[in-house]
This record gives sequence, C-alpha cells and structure tokens, in this order.
Amino acid sequence: MITAVEVNRKELRNYMTLFKGFASGLCVAVLCLLAAPKVKADQLDHKTIITFSGPVEVPGVGQHILPAGTYMFKLLDSQSDRHIVQILSEDGTHVFTTILAIPNLRLKTTDKTVMTFRERPAGDPEALKAWFYPGHEWGEQFVYERHRAVELAKVNNEPILSTPMELAAPEVLTSAPVEAVTPAGEPVEAAVVVEAPPASQPELVASLPKTASYLPLIGLLGLITLGGGLILSGVLKHNV
Repeated sequence: MITAVEVNRKELRNYMTLFKGFASGLCVAVLCLLAAPKVKADQLDHKTIITFSGPVEVPGVGQHILPAGTYMFKLLDSQSDRHIVQILSEDGTHVFTTILAIPNLRLKTTDKTVMTFRERPAGDPEALKAWFYPGHEWGEQFVYERHRAVELAKVNNEPILSTPMELAAPEVLTSAPVEAVTPAGEPVEAAVVVEAPPASQPELVASLPKTASYLPLIGLLGLITLGGGLILSGVLKHNV
C-alpha cells in the first residue's frame, strides 16, 4: 500500500529533478552567451595604425602638417551624414587633429586600409583626401576649410569638400555646414563629390556595446533555481 508520505516524497523528487534541469539549462545558456565572440572596439571605431614616409597635410582642428611617422586613426563619432575622425600618436596618448569627414562610396572594397591623397605641387606635403577601412564600401572623405579647399580644387582641377566655417574647436565639427567648392571658387552641393549611404543603410559604425545586459539577471535566476533545488533535496533527505 502506497502512503501519502511516499507520494509526496515522489513528487518532491520530481520537482527537484525539474529544478535541477532548469537551473542547469540556465547556467549553460549564460556560459554560452559569455563565451560568444564579442565585437572588438577597433571594429567599431576603425582604429588603424598608419605610417607616413613623408610629411602629410590634413584638415581639421589642430595640427595641419604631420611629419613623417606613425599615427593612429580613429573614428570618434558617427552620424547619418558626417563622421568625426581623430589622428593621434601611435600610442593614442596625444591628439594631433580632429577632422570632419563625410561618408563616400568607393568602387571596390579591399582587405587592407587605403589612404588617398590629392595632387600637390612638387616639394609640398601630400594632402590627405580619404581613408577607407578594410572591408567597408564607404570611407571617410575629409573636409577642408574653404580657403584651403579652393587652393586644392585649383591644383586638382576638381571640386573639393569644404566648409565656409572657421574650424576653431572640435565642438563646431558636428554643426559646421558642408559643401563642395569648384576650382573657380564657386560652392556646389557636396553630392557632386561624395555618394552618401542610402537612407536605409544602417549607421556605418555601431555604438559601443552597452555595459548593462540581461546576463546578470539570467545568471541570478539560474543560481536561485539551483539553490531551490538543493533546498528541496535537503528537505527530502531529512524526511526520509
């Protein structure tokens, strides 16, 4: 004859087994999520180390002539129609210049970093035109202040991205108007020079991952459930 106590013990065993299985599943899920590959920061900010064999001219707020040497390029901020690029020392401890850039399409992607330059008179530093990160269709085409853009447009005989605003501080880069200027000094639409990403194109650079997530909550739930199973197990053994 089966008593009520034996039935309750059997039910407790079943509940304990379910609890342990559920808790184990949660713990395994958390471990799998923690082990999943994460997006590296340099894939988000396009951090790149570049070595120039000679002096290079760059636009932006800060130093405009970079001596030959090794530098770090880094995408500081991304909006729908403009990006902010920083050029730093190789170790990232010193900012040489902060540049306004506009996304521009290239015909073919490459698996290496590509830097393009504008023509300059013999003996003058090369003027940086654009920076393309490996595997990306859109790169960063740099915006020069108007007076310098006109000079470059005349030398290259093509429109150059420019801003009529004096770039005195990095804060103005996010609001500075952008246009293109012809060799004759006439302003034209920036679209003459760059092909922007389509409206449906997601932002070229994702935001850095948020530190908050559901992983701690899932882990806590798993521990609570596992603890509940252990308590039930102890109760069952005590009643045997």
